[in-house]
Amino acid sequence: MVSARTALHESAGGKLWLGPPKTDESARTITLAPFNVRLLRAHLATHNHSHVFVTPDSALHRRSNFSRRAMRPCADGNLHRKDPDMRLQPVAPGLTFHGLRHSHKTWMIEDAIPEIAQALRLGQVMKDKVRQTYSHVAAAVEPRLLQCLQDRWDKAVLNSTGEFDTAWRKAA
Repeated sequence: MVSARTALHESAGGKLWLGPPKTDESARTITLAPFNVRLLRAHLATHNHSHVFVTPDSALHRRSNFSRRAMRPCADGNLHRKDPDMRLQPVAPGLTFHGLRHSHKTWMIEDAIPEIAQALRLGQVMKDKVRQTYSHVAAAVEPRLLQCLQDRWDKAVLNSTGEFDTAWRKAA
């Protein structure tokens, strides 16, 4: 079993290893909205590996391969490819994996999630150490944040069409 306090690292030479996370705040528990839980359970039922996200060959994802094989087709679509197994429409051309963090932060701001809850969720340290030390997340904030995410998912799925979307609707 892999410790929850490890991170996958890749050297410039392409060597992969598990080591400590970038910061202590990086190792954290993140609660998931109901749709995330259902999708994650469906995904975990597809393989038996100690890591959640692996390649189709059960290998660890390399940063460059993940971008080329998963992120780019999901964000940019594959309409330019001659005969893909499944035709994917562009969803958010140019979106990067790190850009997903920015989107999540923006949604939390829009949903009036307190700054301390945003920082904890994203594994960030607040610059204002007094606020970091004396601010706490009220019990009602986490369920509200998860409901906001669930509402965003429900709206996105309601407004989507296509064969790929049908599979996601069933899983979530």
